[in-house]
Amino acid sequence: MGTSCKKYLNINDNPNQATAATPELILPQALTTTAGVLSGFNNYGMQVGGYGANAGGYGGFGTAISYNFSSNDYTGLWSGTYDNLEDYQAILDYTATQLPKYSYFSAAARIMKAYDFQLLVDTYNNIPYSTALTGANNLTPTYDDAATIYSSLAVQLDSAILTINNAASATGVTAMGSYDVMFGGDMTEWKQLANTLKLRLIVRAKGKSTFANTSFDAAGFLTTDALINPGFTRDNSKQNPAWNTWAYSYTGGDATKSWVPSTFIFGFYDGHTLLDSGRGKAVYYQYPSTGTNQLGYESVSVPKCPSGSFWYVGTTTSGLDHRKGASAGDTIGVLKGPNAGFPAMLAAESYFLQAEAAVRGITSGGNAKTLFDNGINSSFQYLYELPDGSIKKTDTLSKYDSTYRADNSGSYLVNFDLATTTAMKLEAILTQKYIALNFVNSQEGWNEYRRTHYPTIITGGTAYKTFASKVSESTRADKLPTRILYPSTEGSYNPKNVPTNITPFSSLIFWAL
Repeated sequence: MGTSCKKYLNINDNPNQATAATPELILPQALTTTAGVLSGFNNYGMQVGGYGANAGGYGGFGTAISYNFSSNDYTGLWSGTYDNLEDYQAILDYTATQLPKYSYFSAAARIMKAYDFQLLVDTYNNIPYSTALTGANNLTPTYDDAATIYSSLAVQLDSAILTINNAASATGVTAMGSYDVMFGGDMTEWKQLANTLKLRLIVRAKGKSTFANTSFDAAGFLTTDALINPGFTRDNSKQNPAWNTWAYSYTGGDATKSWVPSTFIFGFYDGHTLLDSGRGKAVYYQYPSTGTNQLGYESVSVPKCPSGSFWYVGTTTSGLDHRKGASAGDTIGVLKGPNAGFPAMLAAESYFLQAEAAVRGITSGGNAKTLFDNGINSSFQYLYELPDGSIKKTDTLSKYDSTYRADNSGSYLVNFDLATTTAMKLEAILTQKYIALNFVNSQEGWNEYRRTHYPTIITGGTAYKTFASKVSESTRADKLPTRILYPSTEGSYNPKNVPTNITPFSSLIFWAL
C-alpha cells in the first residue's frame, strides 16, 4: 500500500530522446496521479496516526506496530510524489513561453506543485527542492531546509494566484474546462485552494518559518470539497484508488483486509469520548458493533475485517450485492464506491484551519465559533454525499448534525461556547479536524497531532485513551514515532546529500513537538 516502482530520479530515461505533451494531456493524468499518491498518504496516516489497527488473522506487521522504521518502509510516498511533481513541472516548463495562453494550466500546476512539496516536507522534513525536478541536469539534488521550503511554497502560491488574476483580463487564454478533473476549470476555486494551502503553511509553521506575505486573495478559502475525479468507474484500472485498496477490485474480489478501525478513534463515535451516531453510521460498517483493536495487540480475539472492510457501509439491498460493488455509487461514507471522487482537501479542513487562524490571531475578521461549527457541518455534509454530489436523505443529515450537538452539549470539544481558554479552543478545533479527516486524508490528522498533540492521549491508558501501539519501541513519552525514514534509494543514488542520523523516535519535522 505504501510502495511504488516509480522514482523521481529515473536513471533509465534517455535525456537525448525528446518527448513532448501538451498541458491538456498532462494535467488530467497528473491530477489523477495525485489521487493515487494521496491514497498512499491516507494509508500511512491511518496506520501510524491512530485511525487503524492490525486485524485478526494476520501476522508479520513488524515495523507497522513497533514503529522502528527502516528505509524500506513507506518508500512509495517519496517516489510517487516526486514522480507526480515531474508531471506538474512538465506543465510549467511547457507553459513558460506560452503565457497568457496557458496561464490557467500554469497556475494550476504551480498550486499542485506546492501541494505535493508540502506533503513531502511534512513527512520527511528537509528534502530536495530548489535543485530537484531538473532530470538529467542534476542527478544528485541537494536537500533544502524545510522551514525555508515552506516560505518558498507560500510565494509560489501567491504567484499562481497572480497568474490567474492577470489572465482574467488577457485575451487568447485557454480555459481548462474538462481537462481540469478537480474543479472543472473554475479558477475561483483554484484560487481558494491556493489560499487555503497557504493558510495551512502559515498555521502549521507559525513562529518557525518567515512568510513575506501573510495576506490572502479576495477569493477567500475553500467552502466546498476539492475532489479529484477523472471519471472513476468500476472498470479495470479506473477505480477510485481508496476503493481499489480497501474495498474491492474491479472484478469484485476483496481488497485489503489486514486492518480494522482503532479503538481510540472509535471512541469519538460510540460514546466513550464523544457520541456521534450520525457519522459513526456513515463511516463504519455495522456501527456500533464494528470491530476495533489497539495497534500491536495480537490475539485470537482480535476482530477480522469483513469483506469490503469496516470502512464501507454498503449492504445487500433489493437483491443487489452492494458489498461487491454491483450497484456502488449510491453509498455514503468514506468509501462511497469505485466512482467516487478522491478528496485533495475537505471544506471541513478549510474551516478548521480558518478557526485556528482566528484563535491564534493569524487572520482577522473570522469568527472562530462560526468557523468551527461550519467545519463540523461540512464533515457531516461530505460523509452524507453520494458520489454524484447529491445528498442522501437530507433530513437524516440535518437530524444527525443537530443530535450530535445535543448529545455532546456538555463537551467543549463540540460546544465551542464551553471552550473558555485558548488551549481549550485549540483542542476542540484540532480534535474535530482529526475526526473529520478519519480515513479521508488521515495523513493530515497525523500531521496535526505531531504539531499540537491534539487530540489528547493518555500514555499507558486504555485503548480508548491512546492510539500508541502496545508493542511500541518508541522512547518518547507518548510512545509514538516522530517520522518515517528517507527511502533506501536516496542512500543509493544521492548518498552525499541525504541527511544522516535520522531516527523515527527523535528526529522531528521542523514544526513538530
